[in-house]
Amino acid sequence: AGIGKCVAMELARRNARTILACRSPERGQEAVREIRAATGNPAVLLRLLDTGCMASVRAFAAAVLREEPRLDVLVNNAGVTGLPFAITSEGLEQTFATNYLGHFLLTNLLLG
Repeated sequence: AGIGKCVAMELARRNARTILACRSPERGQEAVREIRAATGNPAVLLRLLDTGCMASVRAFAAAVLREEPRLDVLVNNAGVTGLPFAITSEGLEQTFATNYLGHFLLTNLLLG
């Protein structure tokens, strides 16, 4: 939704192979359908990613490195705000993990 979906729409409109990294499979698949329909680009894919979970970030990065011949653009856009204080199962503060640590780890894993 929001800025991330708009960016993905524009990339797909420019015929880019576009991977939507989403927490929710249902919402992600709906976004894929909408973007494919609006742009005519069949190369819009969904991959599950929760940037608040470092195991999810590692799995996502490993899959991208394994499946994609190259990565030209990475848009780090996921974020949360206004959540009550919580610690993830990995011992990290949830908002900090989601908004910063997950993006930092993902970027560094994909740099190769």
